[in-house]
Amino acid sequence: MKMKKIILYLLGIVVLLGYGCTQSLKPICSGEIWPDLDGVHINAHGGGLLYYGNKYYWYGEHKCDTTSAAMVGVICYSSKNLTDWKNEGVALAVEDDPHSDITKHCVLERPKVIYNEKTQKFVMWFHLELKGQGYTAARTGLAVSDTPAGPFKFVRSERVNAGKLPFDMTEEQKAVMDTLTEAYYPKAWTPEWIDAVKKGLFLKRDLEGGQMARDMQLFVDDDGKAYHIFASEENNTLQIAALSDDYLSHSGKYVRVAPSGQNEAPALFKRKGKYWMITSGCTGWAPNEARMFSADNIMGPWTQHPNPCIGPNKELTFGGQSTYILKVHGMDDAYIFMADIWRPKHPSDARYIWLPVQFKEDDTPVIEWMDSWTLDYFKKK
Repeated sequence: MKMKKIILYLLGIVVLLGYGCTQSLKPICSGEIWPDLDGVHINAHGGGLLYYGNKYYWYGEHKCDTTSAAMVGVICYSSKNLTDWKNEGVALAVEDDPHSDITKHCVLERPKVIYNEKTQKFVMWFHLELKGQGYTAARTGLAVSDTPAGPFKFVRSERVNAGKLPFDMTEEQKAVMDTLTEAYYPKAWTPEWIDAVKKGLFLKRDLEGGQMARDMQLFVDDDGKAYHIFASEENNTLQIAALSDDYLSHSGKYVRVAPSGQNEAPALFKRKGKYWMITSGCTGWAPNEARMFSADNIMGPWTQHPNPCIGPNKELTFGGQSTYILKVHGMDDAYIFMADIWRPKHPSDARYIWLPVQFKEDDTPVIEWMDSWTLDYFKKK
């Protein structure tokens, strides 16, 4: 009887391995259904990861079947191996209160969580659009928790760095910006309008109330300082803003990156002292060609590089859009590029792209399409 059980167990393993990418939890297969430990497709879109206490925590937008509006909130999953994910439930729930900034039917996107070692708090920032206002609010939201899986408590939403100009803006640049008025540029996308945006047309417009903050990223540097990276100025310019020591507010120090370049979905990592950032263009839910930037200092200057993607559909980032780049804990020189394949007609069916970041001889990152791969890839390099 005991031998029979052993044989059945071994046969079960063989069958499981035979299913390949569809059933095995070990290979990472981009673009396919990714079931959690309950067998349900992971519902954590536009997400980011946090490593804490020997576990990875994946936070993302919960998507319903028919709407991209927030009806549930931010979901959290946990894993020890980056392939088998346990649903930890709702980390930040939208509220029934119609007066709340995060009431149901708001737009709550790209949640990212970082841990503050000094305060021992888990800090979440996210892009927030108020219910019924389309994408006009362009706010950032803040929530805090004592535990990685939450529940997170919503603190506030706001525009960013009200009354503050970029710390590296020269007096000459300020003087030019002061001459700009939207009424002088009634037609968008003309060469004159693009030049005005580059020189600070929207930066000036939003100065008093704070800068717009949409698609976003959080990054904690080696010295513990944290930064908020986001699409601003009507998605025409990225901004990188330093957070306070407790990560709960903005310090007032920020820079503009690629003014009038139309970048969103920033994903940032640091390797060998150099900062790398992969972004997308602004084409709504439709994919486009990835962009890449590098800098020796997070506050710039940033240099643009060609599309880092290699393989079929590279000109459309394999059909996806960047959301995060994970440094794998305990592995040398191991980074994973994460992206979303959006499906706006069936939001909950959106898929994920996870691919290893490779490096050329000159240390420039490249991302090559792989139908499937395992974490052993990093050990074989």
